[in-house]
Amino acid sequence: MTAPRTATGPVPKKRRGGRPGGGELLAAAVGAVPGGAARPGQQQMAEAIERSIASGEHLLVQAGTGTGKSLAYLAPALTVDGPVVVSTATLALQSQLVDHDLPRLADAVEPVLKRRPTFAVLKGRHHYLCLARLDSSVEEEPEDTLFDTPRPTGGTKWLGEAGRLGKQMQRLRDWAEETATGDRDELDPGVDDQVWRSISMPARECVGATRCPFGQECFAEASRARAREADIVVTNHSLLAVDMLAGRHIVPPHKLLVVDEAHELADRVSSAAQAELEPQLIDRSARRARPLLRPEVAERLTEAGDALAVGLAEAPAGRLTAGLPPALREACTLLDGATRAALEAIGDIKADDPDPVRKQQAKSVLDELSTTAQRLLEEADHDVAWVEKPENGSRRALVVAPLSVAGTLATHLYDERTVVATSATLALGGRFDTVARALGLDAPPPAPPSPAAAALATASAAGRAGTTPPVASTDGSRAATGTVPATEGPGWTSLDVGSPFDYARQGILYVAAHLPRPSVSGLPEAAGEELLALVGALGGRTLGLFSSRRAAQQAAELLRARTDLPVLLQGEEALPLLVRRFREERESCLFGVMSLWQGVDVPGDSCQLVVIDRLPFPRPDEPLAAARAAAVDAGGGSGFAAVSVPIAAVRLAQGVGRLIRATGDRGVVAVLDSRLETARGYGPFLRRSLPPFWYTTRPDVARGALERLGKS
Repeated sequence: MTAPRTATGPVPKKRRGGRPGGGELLAAAVGAVPGGAARPGQQQMAEAIERSIASGEHLLVQAGTGTGKSLAYLAPALTVDGPVVVSTATLALQSQLVDHDLPRLADAVEPVLKRRPTFAVLKGRHHYLCLARLDSSVEEEPEDTLFDTPRPTGGTKWLGEAGRLGKQMQRLRDWAEETATGDRDELDPGVDDQVWRSISMPARECVGATRCPFGQECFAEASRARAREADIVVTNHSLLAVDMLAGRHIVPPHKLLVVDEAHELADRVSSAAQAELEPQLIDRSARRARPLLRPEVAERLTEAGDALAVGLAEAPAGRLTAGLPPALREACTLLDGATRAALEAIGDIKADDPDPVRKQQAKSVLDELSTTAQRLLEEADHDVAWVEKPENGSRRALVVAPLSVAGTLATHLYDERTVVATSATLALGGRFDTVARALGLDAPPPAPPSPAAAALATASAAGRAGTTPPVASTDGSRAATGTVPATEGPGWTSLDVGSPFDYARQGILYVAAHLPRPSVSGLPEAAGEELLALVGALGGRTLGLFSSRRAAQQAAELLRARTDLPVLLQGEEALPLLVRRFREERESCLFGVMSLWQGVDVPGDSCQLVVIDRLPFPRPDEPLAAARAAAVDAGGGSGFAAVSVPIAAVRLAQGVGRLIRATGDRGVVAVLDSRLETARGYGPFLRRSLPPFWYTTRPDVARGALERLGKS
């Protein structure tokens, strides 16, 4: 992974041979935006990426909100020969790039490049309509398609619902005659998930274009063909993870990979490497394979599913620390034997098979069940197993996932390509080494304290002294901004380009250090009174981020009982609708749990107070986090410091980041967990992971600033 070092100075605007460089392309893109202006952090990031392209050295870039990091990596990407792959954390961000950022960039740089750059989106097969599944769905029995899925509370679908799903299926058949892409995201209005599953094809069940009777018309294959010809291919972390685990034959060969929102990549790889056994899945697999099996072989599958259901009913939810309980071990043993017998009975798919698609579907699911059963029976040290029993449903599953994916990433992420990983939250505690290790990179040598840490200490001292906070006065920032210094390891470097926001002038980080240490679930009475005082001082405009649904509900009930403010609670309406109401109703408050901690973008004065009830450490019943912490403890380290604290740092930084979304935003982040101030071990680490807000622990200072904001 080691690569030659390069100079850290600016790269030339023109590349050898007269080709435009990333700087020239970035200037053209920025200039094409009305009122667009060069941003120092954006330019610094683009130059660093171009140096990495030249040297082959991997790069970690922390770019704060407002940097314009999309253009900063897209512009230099156009200087690379062959396709460049950009991986995003979500399909929403993927769509933002493809529908907005890339078309504008292509328009802007076409005169400079003397051609229009091309781009394509690449999603998993299950996002595309499968003509083979659509054709076979006409012949399948209803129990094998739409109407066998249990309702969340048990029972079967009532007639009206079945009729609604049938109408959706007919609309899909009509859409199939006119769509050019078969992409589910282009279907408007959409259809229920169970309807879509009945006409889409997971990759593991696909027989391939050469064997499929609809191979020449396949929408998924067409999307891959477009990706092979594009300058920039936009995909998502989930598909990137599957690509790595499958030997990297899905995403087109490329020399540069940009991983946006890179702090989420390790979790997506863990999810892709996770497997589970459900009684319902075994039952469906048995029904699908029954026409291909002797009755006694199919019956063995049914018996294995019944045994798993009994074992899951007896086992408590949570991590299995002492191996598989006898009932679950017996179920996995029965399933392994039954699936092997079924696979042997089905045999290979031959050229003259009358229905190769249905045969491959049956084989792929059985093979996956067999592999998962064997993996669970192995009880390997590198795997974690647990029983999952969600509180809000009847679904029960036996799950297995890797203890760590750092080795997988080290082996498969960096080989034969340069990787640029970027996010607003990569430097935890003022350093990149924690994220670097999670991404499979070696940790850098010790670095001196960062300027951001010194700035934080200055802000902390100023806050305790009671100096006038920034949102109350326009003169005198009490915390100098700074960026984490560049660090490096074998074959990689890191860079923090900061943010265009002046956090120390625009916002306050208030920690309610006088509150008791949180000890009970839900919202403690003292924290509730503090919340009331803060929200009342501002008059609404509050985003409440809570560690549990119970705490969010208690906070909503408290404000509804003792104020006249509109309180929006996650779960009472669709989340997009709640966010829109929060943005439009100036005095409203929006309370919710973890899905609100990132992705909610409400600039302006509709959100001037962000309240966090407690530090977002992983819960003790989160199996993977608990297992990873236990492994560190067993090795003589501190699992809490190595696992729980970094997880909390990323989540906290994402939550705090909801406050300042534009250069004109002002407000307060209030953390109602005194440990952020009083915990000498991890408190400073967590604070160094946050933007350098003006810092205080004085409630009168925070309330005074909010009162002034409320009157403005």
